[in-house]
Amino acid sequence: MKVLGIDPGSLITGYGIVLKGSRGRLIHLCDGEVRAAPSLPLPERLLYISRTIERVIEENRPDVVAIESIFFAKNVRSAIMLGQARGVLLLSAASKGLRIFEYDPRSIKLAVTGYGNATKDQVQKMVNMLLKTTGTRRPDASDALAAAICHINHSAKGMEGIGAGSHKRSARTSLRILGS
Repeated sequence: MKVLGIDPGSLITGYGIVLKGSRGRLIHLCDGEVRAAPSLPLPERLLYISRTIERVIEENRPDVVAIESIFFAKNVRSAIMLGQARGVLLLSAASKGLRIFEYDPRSIKLAVTGYGNATKDQVQKMVNMLLKTTGTRRPDASDALAAAICHINHSAKGMEGIGAGSHKRSARTSLRILGS
């Protein structure tokens, strides 16, 4: 299974692709950030994000997408802009026929570090350890890879294939699947 993880943002969107290899081995395929110029009007930034992610999908052919869900924000304007960026990303993935799985930030951190309130630095270190990679990668790319790893972990526990719009909750995780 090849998973495209996405950490959405209206200025910086992280992405990363992880392959589940034999015996559950995690294989890092690529990662990066889509950086839209802050000087661009929002519609142009959204178009740039959409086209770039569509190109990543076309070049890498993931099987599914794992995207971070919206967290509660104090700044309403920022939350609305983040929602618009997520909408564009969801549409880009859906238009390519991909199933989309949504995970809240706490579940992603828990799946990667074992601690739902882990810092970005802790997530980065664990992503590198799990993927057996070295070096520093941008925080948004690490978060996207963490979303992909989270989905691989959840699918290994038999949560793959839950119907569209279904919810499966346990004490350790929260999963919502969009699309079919």
